[in-house]
Amino acid sequence: MNNVNKNDHLHRIVIVGGGAGGLELATMLGQSIGKQKKASITLVDAQRTHFWKPLLHEVAAGSLNAFEDELCYLAQAKWNHFHFLLGRMTNLDKDNKTIELAPICDDYGNEVVSRRQLEYDTLVLSVGSTANDFNTPGAPENCLFLDNREQAERIHTTLLNHYLHAQASGSAQSELNIAIIGAGATGVELSAELHNAAIELAHYGLDAISPQNVKITLIEGAPRILPVLPERISNSVHKQLEKMGVTIMTGQLVSEIHQNSLVTLSKTTLKSDLSIWAAGIKAPGFLGKLGLETNRINQLVVRPTLQTTQDDHIYAFGDCSSCTITLKNGSALTIPPRAQAAHQQASLLAKSLKRVVAGNDPMNFTYKDYGSLISLSRFSAVGNLMGAVTGDMMVEGALAKLFYISLYRMHQMTLFGKVRTGALMLKDALGKTTRPHLKLH
Repeated sequence: MNNVNKNDHLHRIVIVGGGAGGLELATMLGQSIGKQKKASITLVDAQRTHFWKPLLHEVAAGSLNAFEDELCYLAQAKWNHFHFLLGRMTNLDKDNKTIELAPICDDYGNEVVSRRQLEYDTLVLSVGSTANDFNTPGAPENCLFLDNREQAERIHTTLLNHYLHAQASGSAQSELNIAIIGAGATGVELSAELHNAAIELAHYGLDAISPQNVKITLIEGAPRILPVLPERISNSVHKQLEKMGVTIMTGQLVSEIHQNSLVTLSKTTLKSDLSIWAAGIKAPGFLGKLGLETNRINQLVVRPTLQTTQDDHIYAFGDCSSCTITLKNGSALTIPPRAQAAHQQASLLAKSLKRVVAGNDPMNFTYKDYGSLISLSRFSAVGNLMGAVTGDMMVEGALAKLFYISLYRMHQMTLFGKVRTGALMLKDALGKTTRPHLKLH
């Protein structure tokens, strides 16, 4: 078994997980203490490229080509003074401060890189989350999921295959039934994108299934869609989805899923040619086997410093962690698994770990809720903005869409800086004039 960084004399910060938060943290630390040779920063991820997870619903519908927006980890590491290692973490040795990475095999099962050990002085876990199917019978076999780019592209390919089959069969006005389980932000945004995809596919000649015959059903166990957001936003989005023709079922739990149908607890059977699971999250299962404190959904329990409860040298943040902080009024708040929380935690850790390297204590995390924004494809956007100036202000339409797009641009600004982000914005604007409105392959 190889030891990757045994002779590195600098303080070794190892970040496992190159999602939005992990990559932002590696970039910020690399640009500061990495560039100054005060610490060695290593990012570990099982994928070769990064893609911003909140845009996966657009990839699934074909509104966005993932290959045009992915970021190569090796290139980002070179530009920002950190190291990147391709690998999947499988084990942890807290006593010797090492993590174990699984072997890397090619498409034929041949071992390319053997099992490795990686030493650390400070370990940061930011491995995100996956969908939680709550052990629903038939879900793993008969549902598509939306946890990563590969799964999003699988949804898009399956969608196109339904259209190609209908087109080739010559049957007039075929019907496509799509069921989305879970009406949180992901499920809601995906339903709107799929409605837009149905319109665009007909425009490009795949008209054997007309937009009116694409039956999208959004199923939610809570009394309303977007249950964690303010009710006025939920009601507004509900009305707009119904105008698009999306059928919304609330207060309904799915009890079993079959190849072409699903059944609710109320014994209602729905026909479904394409079932997509978008309900609930859980942290990766291997976290529960590391000898660290976890909760019922595998999240690592951390203190306000984002240090794990059982090891001061191990930090966790983002969706894979459970952090409870005390507010000014004395009440307790468990940080929600949202992109803005991961971004704020990454910014805090970038400052905090500099202090740790210098021999000082880490800082406590404070969370500020700036509101939520929901995109309804090209049709609209709805959300609320929270701040000292705006208070709690609801926004809709073009203004909300502008704020929604700015979230991704802020992520790019952290990774690339102002000049390169501006260049990417110009590239995207020019690209709209030379490519179809929908990915057709």
